[in-house]
Amino acid sequence: MPSPVTDTPSDPLAEKRAQMFIATFRSMVYGRAFEDKLASLYRAGKIVGGVYLGRGQEAFSAALAHQLRPGQDVYAPLIRDQAGRYAMGEPLLDAARAYLGSASGPMRGRDGNIHRGSPRKGMLAMISHLGAMVSVVNGSLLARRLRGDLGDSIGATCIGEGGTSTGAFHEALNAAAVEGLPLVVAVANNRFSYSTPNERQFACENLADRAIGYGIEGYSVDATDLGACLEVFSTAVARARSGHGPQLVVGTLLRLVGHGEHDDAPYITDAHRASPYARDCYTLAREHILSEGWMSEAQLSSLEAQAQEDVDAATTTAQTEPTPDPNRESWAALSTSHLAEGLQQP
Repeated sequence: MPSPVTDTPSDPLAEKRAQMFIATFRSMVYGRAFEDKLASLYRAGKIVGGVYLGRGQEAFSAALAHQLRPGQDVYAPLIRDQAGRYAMGEPLLDAARAYLGSASGPMRGRDGNIHRGSPRKGMLAMISHLGAMVSVVNGSLLARRLRGDLGDSIGATCIGEGGTSTGAFHEALNAAAVEGLPLVVAVANNRFSYSTPNERQFACENLADRAIGYGIEGYSVDATDLGACLEVFSTAVARARSGHGPQLVVGTLLRLVGHGEHDDAPYITDAHRASPYARDCYTLAREHILSEGWMSEAQLSSLEAQAQEDVDAATTTAQTEPTPDPNRESWAALSTSHLAEGLQQP
């Protein structure tokens, strides 16, 4: 992690915040570099299936993940959480192999490129972005509680504002509240559920108001502001970890790209693009680092160049590897293949 360039003495708390800001921004840099590469590969016809980018959501995603403990907490990222995945330790090569269908990847090229994860390491593979993952995290936490090894671990998942309208979301959040689970749910209100605007999705003033109805704690944050995101997730995670039950964090931002790379987003109006929530969190965080003197322009440029080099290396490797051979694959579920009779394990 790059060190601040200033030698000006500061109090330990301020220095810790600066280091956390820089570390989280680093995850944003790698997340954006990787997703920019994905967009290029998709347009070149190198990726089978959809590509859904998190441009404009990196601060919200990475700020949550940087409060979690890899290998101890449970994390269920969604389709726009590449920055959060990187923050939680997902190797770039694993991500590249998943998108490019490599048989050498963690999902062996069988996951459709977005349904990837590493459950044994606490990163759950996505089933759906429409509320399903909240209940899966609930189940993981309840299982640990029943085994007696939950300790101070927590679970966290992300969802879009459209997903909060589903029955799966309601049932799961209600169950988490009743059970008092140490759960953090990050709602990225990116203004559009595909093409449906907020005013056609919910009537409440703020989605965080829904927390009251569930009997849990809720927060609102400007998700374009990395510092604000780090502060609110630090509080929410600490509250969940110390026995205060589920925490609902709603971040307001604008999705700066279409729903997927197949969508040019004509429904996003000029008024939306001119609003404060349309600011680019990446640009704002970069400018803040420079204004505080934590890194120089040369250091930031070096970090971005290194990220691009690492992304290029990972995607180049993945493109040279073979895809699954349908005549040799058993197609048994990866997590339960050891239970299949007569199946020779890889």
